Amino acid sequence: MEVRLVDHMGSDLSVVNAARVSFAKTSEWDVVPDAGPVEGYLKVDDERLIKYLAKHNHWSPFGHASMQFHIKAPVFVARQLVKHQVGLVWNEVSRRYVDDEVEFYEPTEWRLAAENKKQGSSDETVPFSVTPTHEWCRQTYKNLLNAGVAPEMARMVLPQSMYTEWYWSGTLYAFARVCNLRCKPDAQKETQMIADQIDVLAEELFPNSWEALRDV
Repeated sequence: MEVRLVDHMGSDLSVVNAARVSFAKTSEWDVVPDAGPVEGYLKVDDERLIKYLAKHNHWSPFGHASMQFHIKAPVFVARQLVKHQVGLVWNEVSRRYVDDEVEFYEPTEWRLAAENKKQGSSDETVPFSVTPTHEWCRQTYKNLLNAGVAPEMARMVLPQSMYTEWYWSGTLYAFARVCNLRCKPDAQKETQMIADQIDVLAEELFPNSWEALRDV
């Protein structure tokens, strides 16, 4: 599973100036580094402003900064994450149109069900191999394609453990909402793995805003 940053727009200063425009004010960087992921470092007053905006849920200034990711993960992870839609745009590979080689996510250990809740898992694991099942699905898929079956029908035999990939774009505020939910310990571990990568990349690009928005 991997998250790759494709593009981003804006910075912590974009958030500051989107808020300060209410008073026809503009701020500048306090320090501009020679190199690095951030464009510059904020003045103390601007750092305080960002914290104030986040604390009092003034979300619109955080909508003027955005990120675009290319993500590869199993279908079951994608279906959890695609539920987040406000402020986000999603475009995914479609096996109606492609019949490339199928890849599967194969854990070597399987977490046991949690005893104290209806969903989720415990820290206990058991070994189990699903490789024979995946190979059967892969071969059946190929057999259907070789028989001339349309990819949009042949894909029906592929399980949720199949890898998919998508472009995911959205505002800083929207991705903070994703990470505030999906980075928590009670989120599914595989989904956490994707959210944690987004968390790291966003923190590098927008250190002040991300710290203020993240519920940690």
